[in-house]
Amino acid sequence: MRIVWKMEGNSSVITSAILAIDYIDSLLPQNPLQEPFKNAWNCMLDNFTKFQIATWGSLLVHEGVYFLFCLPGFIFQFIPAMQKYKIQKDKPESLEKQWRCFKTLLFNHFFIQLPMICGTYYFTEFFNIPYSWENMPRWQMIAMQCLGCAIVEDTWHYFLHRLLHHKRIYKYIHKVHHEFTAPFGMQAEYAHPAETVILGMGFFIGIMIFCNHVILLWAWVTFRLLETIDVHSGYDVPWNPLHLIPFYGGSRFHDFHHMNFVGNYSSTFTWWDKLFGTDLQFHVFNDKVKKEKEVTKKD
Repeated sequence: MRIVWKMEGNSSVITSAILAIDYIDSLLPQNPLQEPFKNAWNCMLDNFTKFQIATWGSLLVHEGVYFLFCLPGFIFQFIPAMQKYKIQKDKPESLEKQWRCFKTLLFNHFFIQLPMICGTYYFTEFFNIPYSWENMPRWQMIAMQCLGCAIVEDTWHYFLHRLLHHKRIYKYIHKVHHEFTAPFGMQAEYAHPAETVILGMGFFIGIMIFCNHVILLWAWVTFRLLETIDVHSGYDVPWNPLHLIPFYGGSRFHDFHHMNFVGNYSSTFTWWDKLFGTDLQFHVFNDKVKKEKEVTKKD
């Protein structure tokens, strides 16, 4: 299966990239999960309408993925061996705060995000986004599209997030998200309803640019939730595979933003903060911590 994209000027480049991906994919062994996934996908198409798939399917993916990815961080607080990876060790999680966060999340998910999710079906219909297995892009293409979405969202997030920190509007909207100076995974989407909409728009911009199958909606929301829950986890685990992504900020980068309130505005990558110098305080802080550790070792 090959995807045909109609983009003026860039069509030859994109076609070449797709041909290269097809060739590489042909050299790889057959994925044993492909046939079961194909059967499950076609079964879904046979038993549910496009509206049900786009709306309730997207809701189930969001809720299932969100709380599944939150689970490890929640468990870490009860494992003494994991505390050496906690970034702000002097600020342990509390069940009371997590319960308050959970209740706010349910409100945001079902009264703010669900109405936005309900527009998914109409989006796919307007842009003729296919649902069929025959039109599904290869996983390599989906990965490239998710990367493109992440770059677009990160750019939107940096400038709008920085704007929300402006002293004239901070206390009205973004202050809610900063209620927890030591973040934990479940707090990733703990925010004022207006912020959920403002920053959430960055998620959909990438979809409007790259989406050529409904599967990208679910792949992108999965990656975005994995990333945002990771950076809010409060734990810097050395074997985290996300650290393999070039320029990935990670939990330590974003944790400093919650502790300091200023700087490190990007959601995923570090280049915008580096370009505008909004990561300087973070680097000064890290250098100070390293020197203190060196002094402690000598003593």
